[in-house]
Order: sequence, then structure tokens, then C-alpha cells
Amino acid sequence: MKKTLEFLEKHHDRYEQELIDILKVPSISSNPDNSEDMRDMAEMLKQEMRSIGMDNTQIIETGGHPVVYSEWLNAPGKPTLLIYGHYDVQPVDPIELWNSPPFEPVIKNGKIFARGSADDKGQIYIHLKAIEAVLATTGELPVNVKLVFEGEEEVGSIHLEGFIKEYQEMLAADYVVISDTPMFREGYPGITYGLRGLAYLQVNLRGTSTDLHSGSFGGLVKNPINALVEILAQMKDNDGRILIPGFYEDVLPITENEHDKLSKLPFSAEDFARSINAPELFGEAGYDDLERLWARPTFDINGIWGGFQGEGAKTVIPAEAHAKVSMRLVADQDPDDIAKKFTAYIESLAPNSMEVDVDAMHGGFGYVTDLDNPGLQAGVRALSRAFGKEVDFLREGGSIPIVKVFADIIKAPVLLLGYGLPDQNAHAPDENFSLYNFHKGIESIVYFLEEIGGLK
Repeated sequence: MKKTLEFLEKHHDRYEQELIDILKVPSISSNPDNSEDMRDMAEMLKQEMRSIGMDNTQIIETGGHPVVYSEWLNAPGKPTLLIYGHYDVQPVDPIELWNSPPFEPVIKNGKIFARGSADDKGQIYIHLKAIEAVLATTGELPVNVKLVFEGEEEVGSIHLEGFIKEYQEMLAADYVVISDTPMFREGYPGITYGLRGLAYLQVNLRGTSTDLHSGSFGGLVKNPINALVEILAQMKDNDGRILIPGFYEDVLPITENEHDKLSKLPFSAEDFARSINAPELFGEAGYDDLERLWARPTFDINGIWGGFQGEGAKTVIPAEAHAKVSMRLVADQDPDDIAKKFTAYIESLAPNSMEVDVDAMHGGFGYVTDLDNPGLQAGVRALSRAFGKEVDFLREGGSIPIVKVFADIIKAPVLLLGYGLPDQNAHAPDENFSLYNFHKGIESIVYFLEEIGGLK
């Protein structure tokens, strides 16, 4: 281990330069104009995997951007890690809000600023450099490792589920590792053990075939906007509890162990409210703030429209009204089941004078890893060794649907070892990645490989 750590220190500057090199590639998966850049990025990763000593390095075609795969399977009897990441990045708009060009990396104040630095190139490079250091100094890894980096995460991982199913045998592993999440606070490592799922739908109400004059028809015709807001007002009670029948049937309860760990995190409701200029916070009664934020389901109206939207006045009863709604779900809620329950509830509340239609747009499952899982505990020990601090246990209010897909198809626990920071500006101008976390992250993965290799 001493030689490996010395190797990391010796190649400190080279690692940063290599990170700069891959951040220069504008691998924007959503833009057809960047298709050659996507291919170049995949080729760079393939060559990097080969150069650090991985075997069976290959670019595997999908219906869109390719997957880059490699493996090192020379540790018989030891566990196998499947390490997933993505090499595509978000678009850079609005470009005028960047303080430096998004694909011309700049280092300042201990951070590297560039699109993709935190999400996810910097984090996948942590794994590559850790593997390189161990192989260069010992000639072998203490575990078996498979690397799979996709190019479509930022467009919904369109072809990844099909890829995982097709190559299920090749991807078989004891643990899936993903580094694409932030820590809770600077200087303290964190493990995200839970993610919320999502059900996203659109509600459409139609009352008449055309807009009507409110003077000539008002009082005799039901207004679709009135009807819609009356319906949506019955989705939650005054304590923030969702009223959709059966909504909470499959919600995985928060355990006492989780409650204790989340309550230890230094969270200030006042500071949080101040940071978003909110007069006060609101959430489901009976739960702590972080539990509401991360571990309880939600219902939100994301958009509502209908009728006259222009300047001035127009006395009209609109023919239609629409709303987009989202429900953040928790394990073990099924997004299809929730969509059906929501639709049935909407239909039961809609007046007979309205045609109602509900479109389920997309959804995904939440995920929770058992806190006592040996792989997760190995991650805790590795992070603590590298950072010299107690590890924060986090859940995430957002969704990474592919996590549940990996868990279900590979049938292995998914470990989320993230090295970003809350202010990393992922998906926004001036995206950045802490170089302290970059180097400590490499060190922690070196320890993690050793810790996993010691599991029986």
C-alpha cells in the first residue's frame, strides 16, 4: 500500500493534466453536431483503460452513443466490482454566464472549472487512476473489476437497460459502484445510500369545443381551469400528506438507524430557507427536514396553463386546462402503480361536465441500499481512511433510474460513492470539481479495492 500511495503522490500533476485533456472534449450527447466528439471521447477512454492494464477493452455499439467496456478478472475467489459511469455531458447554455469557456478547463481556488468536471468525467477518472496506481505498483488488483462507461446518461440512458439485459452475463458482479453524486459538505466524505424515484404525468381537462364568452356563458358552464384547481387542491391536506388513495401502501419506512444517522448531519432549516429566499419551509408533518427532503414521497404541480395568457384582459371561459405534475417516490413504490392510482383519483374527482385525460410521461424507481451491507461498510472504511473524517450517510431527493435497473438485472447491491460538492454547479454554468476530492477520491478507491478484496 505504501508504494501505491507514493505512486499517487508522484503522479499528482499528471493526473490533473489528464483530467484537463478529457474535459476539453465537448462530448454533448444531446447535440448531433457533437457525434464525432462522442466517438473521440469513447476512443480516449478505451485507450486509457488499455494503457492502465485493463483487459478486453472494447467499444460496444448501441442504438445511439456507444458503451466503453473493459475488465480485469485475475483474482479468482475474490468479489467482482462493476464500476459504472458516463462520459457524456450536458449542453453549456447559457454560455454567457460562464466565467471561462466550458471546454477550456481552468484551475482556480482548488477547483477545476469545465463542463463535465463533476458530472461525470472527474468522478470516473478517479476509478481509472486508482486502478492504474494499484496495477503499476503491485501488478494485480485485490478484486475483479469490470468498467462500463456509457454515453447517454444525460439523455436518459436511452439504450442502457437494453445493453445491460443483452450483456447480463458479461456484466455479472457482486457489487455495482457508481460515482456520480455529491457529498453533503466540504471536507467530509459521504455515501448516498438512497434515491427517490419519479412519476411524471400531465392532466388534461376539456369542457367545451371552443373558448366561450364569460358573460354569455358564465354561470351555466363549468370552467375547466376552475375544475382543475379544485381537483389539484384535493391532492394534499394541510399537513402535507398526499391524499391519493393507496399512495402510501408500498412506502418503505424510515428505520431508526436511518433516522439517527440523518439527524446527525449539520442541517439548518433557517440557513436552507435563507439560501433560496423562502420565508419558511413546509413539508409532511411528523418527519425531520432531511427525511422530508430525501426519504419521503412528494406531490408537486410543475406547471399549469389554460385560457388567456396575454397582456390586458379577455373575459373568456377556456375550453381546456392542463397541468403537469410530478411525484417523487421512495422504495418500494412502483411508478406505474402510482400513475394508475393518480389517474383513478383524478377521474373520480373530475365533474361530469369535463372530459379528462391523464398522460403518464415517464417514471423511475427509487432505491435504498441496506446500511449493513458489507460492500457499503467497506466503502465507509475506505472513505474514512482517505479523508480522515467520519463518513456522512446521505439520501438523495432526486432520481437516478438506472440504479434500480442495475440492481434488478445484475442482482447486486449498488454503492454510490460520490465525490462532488453541493456547489459544483452540475448542469449549470461554471461547473466545477474539487481537486482535493479528486485526489482523495483516488486514494479512497485504492483503499476500497483493498477493503472489498478482504470480504469473504
